[in-house]
Amino acid sequence: MQQHLPSGTIPPRPSRPSRSGTFTGRSRTLTGLVTAAAATAGLLLTGLAPGAQAADNPYERGPAPTNASIEASRGSYSTSQTSVSSLAVTGFGGGTIYYPTSTADGTFGAVVISPGFTAYQSSIAWLGPRLASQGFVVFTIDTNTTLDQPDSRGRQLLAALDYLTQRSSVRTRVDATRLGVMGHSMGGGGSLEAAKSRTSLKAAIPLTGWNTDKTWPELRTPTLVVGADGDTVAPVRTHSEPFYESLPGSLDKAYLELRGASHFTPNTSDTTIAKYSISWLKRFIDNDTRYEQFLCPLPRPSLTIAEYRGTCPHTA
Repeated sequence: MQQHLPSGTIPPRPSRPSRSGTFTGRSRTLTGLVTAAAATAGLLLTGLAPGAQAADNPYERGPAPTNASIEASRGSYSTSQTSVSSLAVTGFGGGTIYYPTSTADGTFGAVVISPGFTAYQSSIAWLGPRLASQGFVVFTIDTNTTLDQPDSRGRQLLAALDYLTQRSSVRTRVDATRLGVMGHSMGGGGSLEAAKSRTSLKAAIPLTGWNTDKTWPELRTPTLVVGADGDTVAPVRTHSEPFYESLPGSLDKAYLELRGASHFTPNTSDTTIAKYSISWLKRFIDNDTRYEQFLCPLPRPSLTIAEYRGTCPHTA
């Protein structure tokens, strides 16, 4: 039976026959060793093939996604959490870190989330375990005061990211090159401020964001703007829509307007917010193109989506 050697392998040189016209015992031994080595190399290359394919994106975490998996209240990872006292940090007001319990998959991307005006981390706490169970380290924070404005919240989001990656008890679980920010209301405006200041961020998601600055042509971070059709605090016409429209045309961006929703919809568990936040974070923090299917083609209006706009296909 003909043997097929791995590509690029130099075939063994035939052994020289003895004067009697037969291979010597030594020649047979050498030939056997070379053949065995070639076969072993073939097996090794075959065994490495899946790893080589996986190495095309070493940041993928968790099983291949389905619509059911990203709409579920929990993902595939068991999670733990740890509290961070305001007395142990500077630059923000402490918070809670949610993270995958197992370290078998290596490090994870991370996202910090800020609450809105007059609110505490409890108002956005539902996002902590929900995102962490999909394969992220998530830090829901309190701000220095509940009256902080968006520019201050932006600085606090960045201070929290620095704490998370440099000083926190879970810092070895975090890939400091794969970070994102989210926030509600003024915290959403703060997420835009953070992305403006730190262009290395991989994703930003303002949730019914509020900011007196309506234009963001400086942003270089893929941004998902989430508005609500019934928002009377930060109406989409004067906040979320101008935010989105002012982002650079070359940027990976999207605008999701929730149907039948209010300014405070992000304060309680919401499947639509979770589904598209998970997809956005996976796609741009983890560069996981398995989630592109939920973002492109653009989602169509539905019972929970009033409008969805965006750039497709994504370039990052």
